[in-house]
This record gives sequence, C-alpha cells and structure tokens, in this order.
Amino acid sequence: MRRQYNNIEKALELIAKTAAYPPEARFKWNAEVLWAMDSYLRKASPEKQQRLIDAIRAGQVELDGMYGNELTGLCRPEELLRLMQWGITLGRRCGVKVESAMISDVPGLTWGMVDACAQAGIKYFSLGINFIDGGRTTSAWEDNPFYWLAPDGRQKILCWLPTKGYQMGHVHRNDLEKAMPEHLRELEKKGYPYDIVYYRWNVGGDNGPPDEAISDVVKNWNAKHAYPKMVIATTTELFRAFEKRYAKKIPVVSGDFTPYWENGAASSARETAINRTAAERLVQAEALSAMFNPRRYPAERFTEAWRNVILYDEHTWGAYNSIYEPDKPFVKDQWKIKQAFALDGDSESQRLLADVLAEHGGGARTGSVDVWNTSGWPRTDLVVLSKALSAGGDVVTGPGGRAVPSQRLSTGELAFLAQKVPALAGRRYTIGTTTAMSLGKAKAEANRVSTPTVSAQVDPASGALVSLRGAAAAELCDMKSGMGMNRYYYVLGTRVKDAQQAGPATVAVKESGPLVASLQIESDAPGCVKLSREIRVVDGLDRVDITNVIDKKAVREKEGVHLGFAFNVPDGVMRMGIPWAVMRPEIDQINGSCKNWFTVGRWVDVSNRELGVTWATLDAPMVLVGAITADRIGSLPNPNDWLAKLEPSQTLYSMVMNNHWFTNYKADQDGPTTFRYSLRPHKQYDQAAAERFGMECSQLLVAAAAQGAAPDGRPLVEMDTPKVIVASIKPSEDRNALIVRLFGAGGRPAKATLRWGRNPPKKVWISNLAEQKVAAVTGAIDVPACGLISLRAE
Repeated sequence: MRRQYNNIEKALELIAKTAAYPPEARFKWNAEVLWAMDSYLRKASPEKQQRLIDAIRAGQVELDGMYGNELTGLCRPEELLRLMQWGITLGRRCGVKVESAMISDVPGLTWGMVDACAQAGIKYFSLGINFIDGGRTTSAWEDNPFYWLAPDGRQKILCWLPTKGYQMGHVHRNDLEKAMPEHLRELEKKGYPYDIVYYRWNVGGDNGPPDEAISDVVKNWNAKHAYPKMVIATTTELFRAFEKRYAKKIPVVSGDFTPYWENGAASSARETAINRTAAERLVQAEALSAMFNPRRYPAERFTEAWRNVILYDEHTWGAYNSIYEPDKPFVKDQWKIKQAFALDGDSESQRLLADVLAEHGGGARTGSVDVWNTSGWPRTDLVVLSKALSAGGDVVTGPGGRAVPSQRLSTGELAFLAQKVPALAGRRYTIGTTTAMSLGKAKAEANRVSTPTVSAQVDPASGALVSLRGAAAAELCDMKSGMGMNRYYYVLGTRVKDAQQAGPATVAVKESGPLVASLQIESDAPGCVKLSREIRVVDGLDRVDITNVIDKKAVREKEGVHLGFAFNVPDGVMRMGIPWAVMRPEIDQINGSCKNWFTVGRWVDVSNRELGVTWATLDAPMVLVGAITADRIGSLPNPNDWLAKLEPSQTLYSMVMNNHWFTNYKADQDGPTTFRYSLRPHKQYDQAAAERFGMECSQLLVAAAAQGAAPDGRPLVEMDTPKVIVASIKPSEDRNALIVRLFGAGGRPAKATLRWGRNPPKKVWISNLAEQKVAAVTGAIDVPACGLISLRAE
C-alpha cells in the first residue's frame, strides 16, 4: 500500500509540473487500482485528498470503473456488480462520470462483465493482458479492437488489447521514442486498418511508478515530427476518439471470454470455498434486511464485507517467490494477508446475517423456529437444526399445527422438510414431543439410497456413483467409460494417463430414513490422509446431494485433484451457468478463450431433447470438459500449448485442488476441505429451472430462533412468470428504496410484472449501479433472454 500511495502522490507532482506543457503532452494518470484510490481517499490527509479530487475533476486523473484486477470468473453475480460499483461511487464523490475500465495482467473475462459494465455506465474496456502468460488471448486480439456484445444481445462495450498489454514500457526499456517507430512498421506489415494506435505505458516493471520523462518525450517528438502525432490521453479520451472515427468498422463479437488464471484459486481450495459461501450469505443477509427493516440497512458494514470478498478474488494472490521459497517468512506473511480477505469476509457475513435476523425482534419464542426464504419464488427444502435449537423434541409442526416430515439425524441435529415457504417471506415451525409420525419414504440400504423420485447407487470398490435415476427411471450415469460419478482422480505432474484413483471403500448407512437417507463412504486416496464421501437423498426433493471431505497431505510436487462426473445423456448439450449468462463450451466462446478449463458459477447442465441432469457445485468453481486437460503447468507463452478446439462431451471433471502455478499461488495445501455437489435429474432442459436450482443449492433456507409475531407468509415481492427470477434484492444505499435485480433466466425474452405482497412501493423505476431513477416503470417489464434489469422501488 505504501508503494501505491507513493505512486498517487508522485503522479500528482508530475501533473502539477506539466501544467504549462502543450495539452497533448501534459501528464495524465489512469488510476486503475481502485482499492488503492479508495483507501487513499479514506486515509490520506484532507489536503492530499482534495489535491487528488481536484486532479480527477480536471481530467488529469481518470477513475477506473473496476475495483482492482479481478479474476472475474470467480465472482458471484452480485459480486461482479459490486466490483464495478466502487468506481461509480468515487466518481459521484468527485463529480465526474466514469465511462471506462482497465484490467492489467489477467487474461480473459467472464461474459457477465458486459452486463456489469452496462449497469455501471462503462462503455470502454482496456485489456492490459500479460502477453507472456496470456494463453491464446494475445494472438487473437492484440491490436484488434472489438465490440463485445452482452449475453442479452443489447449492450456492448468497446474492448482494446494494445501491443504487449500493459508491458510495453517493460519490453522497450522505457524508450517510447525508439519503440513507437518499430511498432508502427510492424503494424503496417500486418495491414493494420486504423490510423490511431494505442499504447499503455508504465515503467520499472509491475507496480512501477509513473514515468517522469513521458511528457518531455511527447513534447519533443511532436516538435520534431509532423506525423504521427503523440498524445497523452485518458482511456476514455482515446476510446471516444477512436469510436467516433471507426464505430461502423469495428467488429462485434458475442460469447464468453473464458479466463485463464482462475485455476490458481484451486491452490487454496478451502479459502476459495469459504469466499464463495460468504458472497452468497451476503446476498441473503441483504434480502433479509429488505424484508425486515430497510431503513436500518447497515450499508457501510456490507460495503466492507463485499470489499473483502472481492479482494480475495482479486488476482494478487501471494508472494512472487511463493513456489520456490514457500517457507520464507515473507511468503507466509503475504499469504496471511490474502487469506484474511476470505476469513474476514466470512466472519463479517456471518455477523451481518445474525444482526439482520435480530432486527426481526419482538422477543424470543421458545420451542419455535422461523424459516426464511430469501429467494424470489416459493421453496421446499430441508432444514437442519442444531441440537440446541431443537432441544424441545423430535416432532415439527408447521402453520395450522400440521406435522411436517422430520428426523433426528445421527449427528444429533434435527432435520425437517419446510414445504412451500413463500417467496421472500417466512414461516414458523414448532418443535415438540408429541408422538412422532413416520413421514417419508427415503431409504438407505447396502450401497443404495432412494426416494420415490430419485435413486443413486455406490460402487463399493471405488466409492464412486455407478447409478443415478430420476422419476423417468432412465439411467443417467455413464459406466461405459468406467468413470461413473464423483470418482476421485489424482494426477502428479502432467501424467494424466497415470491418474490414480481412490482405494477400496467402506460403505455404511449413515441416515436410514424415512426423511433423510444417506451412505457414508470412507477410503484411502493418493495425496490424502483420508477421503470421506456422503451420498444423501431427501424425500420430497428431486435431487441427490454429495458431500466430499478431502483431508489433504501437503505435496509440493506438481499435483492436481479432480472429481469426475460422466453423464449418460446421448447427444446431450453441455451448458454452464456463469454470472448473468449461460454458455455452451466451444459454441459460446469468443476467439482466444481458455478451453483447458472453465470457471462456472453455480451449475452445469447436460441435456438432450428428452432428459438431462443439472449438476450444482457449491465450493469448487473449476471444471474441465471431456478429459483432464489441466495439464498445463508453469509459464506457457506459446499459444499453441493451449487447446484451440473442444469436442462436445457429456463428461466433466471438477478440478478441486492443484499447485500448478509457478508464482504467487500456494505451493501446497493440507488439512480437510469440503466439496459439495447436487445432482438433479430432469426431463426437458429448462434454463430457468437450472438457474433456480443452482441458487437454491447455494442459498439455503435460513432458520433462526423464533422472535416476535409469527411471519405472515406474505411475499415481499414475486414475479408473475417463472422465466424471470429475482436474482437479488437489497435496500438502497440511501435507505429510501429497495433495489431489485431481475434476470431473464428462461432463455427467451419475457414480459414480467412484479407482484408485491406487502408494503407495495409508491413508484418503481429502471435503475443502475448508482441506484438512480432512470425511467419510470409502467406495466410489464420487457426482460431480454439473459438480460439483467435493476429496479428501484421507492
């Protein structure tokens, strides 16, 4: 942070020194690392803060639209929006409009970034990709500006990857006067079609200081040469001039720009899982705040919690020497700083959830619990209560005194089925000691679990699933390849053909039913102290839940841990849910995208015209398609070292752990880490159902000790069509309105109307990330397929 402060202050000094220069030669600074700017504006002296604000208002410092250089594939949907919100907030504070964003180093961006940019008013995106370790991105897009079309086909942003990304000054040893003519000759040979060329210039290597000589270089060049003219510009100034001249000639591309570096997050799998859960918990806590008392929304606390979540997913992971000197105190200290973002975000999210639940108030009601649904549609799901919360007995009754299916688990916890809990509302359940009713038909016997709607069978030899059937009775588990589902694979180095599997398994009944039935599978596994797997079904739910606990050994030889899932869906199409979009591998990827691995949000679906399976992942975001293709280790500057084409497949691998990187990421990891999945057999593919399933698995029903009057069950708000979902709802930052995010999850354009169950708003407006009133809503709202609409309900 000290280096960042020095850079900010050095830039302000240079701005003052060049005030008398010709306009095109005056020093300007693109402040792309907003977390440093944000901290500076909070911690520097008032005089220094004002100097920076004055420079921003004068156009000498340009605010970036994005908070840090993010691994956007790791972001949850709401997190992606929060990532863009800081730039808008700082822009409003400084009285300037933020229209551009920059990224350095990181190759690739998740497709939903276009929607996030549109919500933030961002029109231009500068891609400063690492030209050495950028996969196939540089060969595809260097010096090739393009419009990137949003998943909904409406919004677009102008993207430009300049020569050598952000490293032009590194390569040419800070000598722009020599570098530019050489580069222009290269462009001429390539047939470059434009007469505006873009350089991103910094000196001294990564995190280098501003270039003190650049203004003199530009001034002297322009004095000596009639053509070409050099201009020091902000990103917005450059892109605006280029767009004005060439808007009709710029190509338009549509698809996911699948990123390359997110695989490093599997080197700290436990913290990655914690951070994913914290992000989902924050969304739920904000929804509850909207339901209970939006006037008391603790905006500053949520902002700080989101900041920690975002900074864990930022690409700065650890020390430069983390791989070859992992035991040095410097390396360990750097990791503690990074790890703290995940741990602090987790603890803050838990405290916020607890405090928001306490807002319901009215005094405790012993022997009862309130169950809250933070989703925008009615939910039926399993609720598991602690021993303390369920001490009153084993029988659970719901509204009207009717018994609901319940079961005391082997852990001492009490499970019950909360049925049809209304959207964004709650229901009260009472714990008692009357005669328990045997409600449910879930069974666990030998190596099989089943309910009337779903069943799964375990292979005692490997512990993998060898059968999965839904209500249609079709076998959905592919055993022709010998894989099945949830099979453990351990790869040392690049020896994929020699992948090792888990040893003989011990299978035992853990929960025998009648509501919950599960099998516990224990086995030895290479790279592990122990591998534990639980396969669970719940009567009343059409899914199979999997919980894997990998107790890892610390291994510094390059390694990868994978869990394979082979689906028996002939001619099935694979689709992946990513933030604010759905993509098909190969089909919905733009040129230069990563195909060796994918970062999914909540779910993957494999379906043909008759049946399919939706696979939800809660903790591990990385997926490989068709084969173990995560065998690229170390620095790979040759684009031909990366997959150029991906064949269709109905098989995926969840890449849960690795240490493949040569810098920054962790050299090893040890101890127990949990990886949870859910499998939902279904008939025809329903994109909205897949989206809801992914959200339900990641955002469980919230149970808490009952307080005050029982919930009345009236939804805060719900949609009149299942094709449009309420993706999130929160109080506005000014506490005068609710912000509702709608997502066109159905795969087709839809008209949607909000139905308010209580406290209907006086007025609803189309809004943006600044939470402003953009256009009044009258009647149904047109929501495009995969379209994101933000509303402000006064």
